[in-house]
Amino acid sequence: MALGVNTNVGAMVALQNLSKTNKELETVQGRINTGLSVASAKDNGGVYAIAQSMRGDVASLGAVGTSLSRAKSVVDVALAAGDSISDLLVQMKEKAVAASDASVDTTARNALNEDFVALRKQIASIVSTANFAGKNLISSGTGFTAIASADGTQKISVNAENLSLGGSIITIAAAGVIDTQAAASTMLATVNTSLTNTNRSLARLGSVSKRLDLQATFNTKVTDALTAGIGNLVDADLSVESARLQSLQVKQQLGIQALSIANSAPSTILGLFR
Repeated sequence: MALGVNTNVGAMVALQNLSKTNKELETVQGRINTGLSVASAKDNGGVYAIAQSMRGDVASLGAVGTSLSRAKSVVDVALAAGDSISDLLVQMKEKAVAASDASVDTTARNALNEDFVALRKQIASIVSTANFAGKNLISSGTGFTAIASADGTQKISVNAENLSLGGSIITIAAAGVIDTQAAASTMLATVNTSLTNTNRSLARLGSVSKRLDLQATFNTKVTDALTAGIGNLVDADLSVESARLQSLQVKQQLGIQALSIANSAPSTILGLFR
């Protein structure tokens, strides 16, 4: 190789190699710092686009999970209230049977009626307070839908079960009493019908609650699978990056030495003119 002072080819080559090493070292350090082999579109545009799309699905599934959890809570509150109402109806049936007995005197029947009225009022109280997040499935005829898919196209319908007094399920009138034998006998049939209807309503609510549970479990599994898939696409193998880091650090030191040697080469020309 010719020696000259205007152009130092050796230094140029050494500098190019050192710059390449420094760039690779910067890439490896970035992967170690972020834990990602594809942190932005410039790293790998195609993989980054796929990963971002999957991240969008994961975020959407998070919203789906929130919707399902809210729906489950609303239904569970309605179920708890319905269970209590069913127990109250059982007690009301007991009072109605006792009051329909012709051998019961007026004083005893009045006492039974007071208990019956108290139980009836408690049903009304439960119905009016069975709220969650502003929704009450047992006090109105309005249901709602819960989102069940990331794109929002799949939904689970939750129907209302109106357990208000004097309704189609609980047919006991809001002012129903058992203060006479005849009234008690009539009320007994009404209570039996109401109890049967209420238990059917609870069965329907229980089925919806179970479906919401199943969908929430599936939603969690899909989220986990997508998260793992994103990791497979963009996560860096830190054991490999650690080995590369050490290798590049050695190359960097050798490159610096090579550049230093190449830069000192023109000084040897001075020896030719002594």
